[in-house]
Amino acid sequence: MPPPEPTPMVPGSRTAAPSPHQVIEGLKATDDPRALELLTPEGERVAHPEFDPYLSDIGPEELKGFYRDMVLVRRYDREGNALQRQGQLGIWVPLLGQEAAQIGAGRALTQKDMAFPSYREHGVAWCRGVDLKDLLGIFRCSDHSSWDYQEKRFTPYTIVIGNQVLNAAGYAMGQRFDGKVGNTDEAENEATMVFFGDGATSQGDVHEGFVWASVYDAPLVFFCQNNQWAISEPTERQSRLPLYNRARGYGFPGVRVDGNDVLACLAVSRWALEQCRMGNGPVLIEAFTYRMDAHTTTDDPTRYRLSDELETWKLKDPIERVRVHLARNGLADNDFFDSVQAESDALAEQIREHCFAMPQPGPERVFANVYHDPHPVLDAQRDEYLDYLAGFEEEGVH
Repeated sequence: MPPPEPTPMVPGSRTAAPSPHQVIEGLKATDDPRALELLTPEGERVAHPEFDPYLSDIGPEELKGFYRDMVLVRRYDREGNALQRQGQLGIWVPLLGQEAAQIGAGRALTQKDMAFPSYREHGVAWCRGVDLKDLLGIFRCSDHSSWDYQEKRFTPYTIVIGNQVLNAAGYAMGQRFDGKVGNTDEAENEATMVFFGDGATSQGDVHEGFVWASVYDAPLVFFCQNNQWAISEPTERQSRLPLYNRARGYGFPGVRVDGNDVLACLAVSRWALEQCRMGNGPVLIEAFTYRMDAHTTTDDPTRYRLSDELETWKLKDPIERVRVHLARNGLADNDFFDSVQAESDALAEQIREHCFAMPQPGPERVFANVYHDPHPVLDAQRDEYLDYLAGFEEEGVH
């Protein structure tokens, strides 16, 4: 669609110049907003000569594996949401609707690659082999994250918006300094992928990460899950053009992909990671998706978005399009779908039982893991605080 004709200010007339909104809409109309799609919402496979080679090893079993991944992760997410409503978790950050983006990107990572999440990447954690029960402590406020970050190649969740992008840029620069890119033996190469939302692109940390990664040709894939709402602010309030175009200003490629298409997300992520491992520098991926639930359980999305918008995106459900593709092409039968459903029920039961049985940490827990080695000042603060609490017990105050 061509941009609207501007309306000039004519001296002596009442015709106004275009409003800021009209100018922005005009600029957006000059850009191609289409996203790469390999599996349509109707479950039809779309051929693409550039990205199909990155799916050459994907057959029926792999497709069924992606379906299983997304169903289990969604069930885990819904269980986490319910546990928060029951008072078992302090807060929950839903990923409903973003399963394809996370599973596609997560399954593209190799064992040597490193992933830096924000606070919504439950699907990526699943792909990295993190026990989903280990995520509950973060939202129960009982631990900082208990998995081995180096073993899983998956760092702790980051609550500060965009901060993980700077951390990932530094780590990826280290990979380049250590000679982990551009080697003839591809097994010696590795890359980093950092996950953030569209709202984070307005944070300075993200742009600083772009600068450092670009200047040092760091092997870093910036994976932006554009779910179109930065809490209550829509994307058009943050950017005049699609977010993937921001990569141009920093001198590296950007691509927009259908974030509800697990095959497209996998292919584009594999391509981007390959570029990084070859030593070609960073890549920005904008996975265009939609947040089907609230930003967190403290948020009420009905206050800022229309139900019609939500209903439209339900027709683009990432899980349903894979299910339809498998069923229509005779790649999976009802026994398979029933078995995945039963597995998701069992997972939900395990999550509930684990959450209910989680011990309540003592007050000294807040002083743990602040420093790697014991610190006398911190130890003194801990002892003073515990003595203070003990005083209430001696007086019978609870």
